[in-house]
Amino acid sequence: MHYLEFIFNSQYLLVLAAVLLPLLLSLRFYPTIILVVRSKNLMDEPGDRSAHTHKTPTLGGVVAFIAFALSLVLLALPCKLGIEQLLQLLTILAATLILMSIGVKDDLIGLSPLKKFGMQAFAAALCVLFIDLRILSFQGLFGLYELPYIASILLTVFVFMLVINAFNLIDGIDGLAGTIGIVCSLAFGGFFFLNQRQAMILVSFTLVGALIGFLCFNTSAKRKIFMGDSGSMFIGFLLAYQAVSFLAYNTTALSPAVWVKAPIMAMAILSYPLLDTLRVFIIRIYHKRSPFSADRNHIHHRLLNLGFPHIKASLIIGCLNILAIVLALLIQELDINTQLPILVLAIPLLYASPWLLVRKEGRIHLVLPWGSKR
Repeated sequence: MHYLEFIFNSQYLLVLAAVLLPLLLSLRFYPTIILVVRSKNLMDEPGDRSAHTHKTPTLGGVVAFIAFALSLVLLALPCKLGIEQLLQLLTILAATLILMSIGVKDDLIGLSPLKKFGMQAFAAALCVLFIDLRILSFQGLFGLYELPYIASILLTVFVFMLVINAFNLIDGIDGLAGTIGIVCSLAFGGFFFLNQRQAMILVSFTLVGALIGFLCFNTSAKRKIFMGDSGSMFIGFLLAYQAVSFLAYNTTALSPAVWVKAPIMAMAILSYPLLDTLRVFIIRIYHKRSPFSADRNHIHHRLLNLGFPHIKASLIIGCLNILAIVLALLIQELDINTQLPILVLAIPLLYASPWLLVRKEGRIHLVLPWGSKR
């Protein structure tokens, strides 16, 4: 009896539908857009720093957006959502459409960083001002609690722009952006599931389904397609939206399942794009170059230099991201200002683990800090 109740619980079926529908739409639409992109020669040309050697179709983010948006609309209609939740979904669709559109323009003809930042800020402000989605409190981090209204708005817009651009910068090898997007969205989706937030359950798991569909082609040898800025910006926006919603829900008494130290958990979930971006920015500034200039200093480049193929490198980084989330779960009972230094010390060491590996005589060896090898 309990087993049947589990299977037919509407929330479980909603999650299943939210993953399967965009996945099926992706499998139907990607072959078409790959054909169109090839016929119009809208291909990504390999450069000196490129991880690829052949021209590859781009604009994969367009199909990901279509699969996400259509699925969100089709699944929201029978869910009988309230006006507030419907308004929330409409705002998400409007903001992601804006970001996907400027991403397409950037993929095809290029766009100045200033214009991209301006549109990112506009999309974020749309959510902050129109549906009042804001980071309300630091929850005791650095001794800060409730934020003033203006500070809350500015911080929230900054977080949106930070996550969007951090996610955009990690999209460097096959499978990586899709894998990290799935890991992050599943983590946030689990929280929304526990709190029975139907609108956000749809957002999280519909994104997961769309990304699984994208990975089927992004990792394909014969029908490969890249995400492009058209995908990375709107997906980064959705991850930022989930993070801000996660933080906002944890400050309300209405949440039945609350992470008291939500800022720490949010940082752990988004740790890979945030840390990798901070790391490459520091390296570039140290060498007196623009922090937005391209190079091969990302963590995934280290794994490629060791001889790992793209898919294995992406899976390794995805597993490291999961370990960072597990670490945050293990220390969640500690005071938030004790958790932070643990996270700040442990997570960089976790992502530095590829530098403990060396290739010798065609095999990968682990080099321990004290000099011995295995």
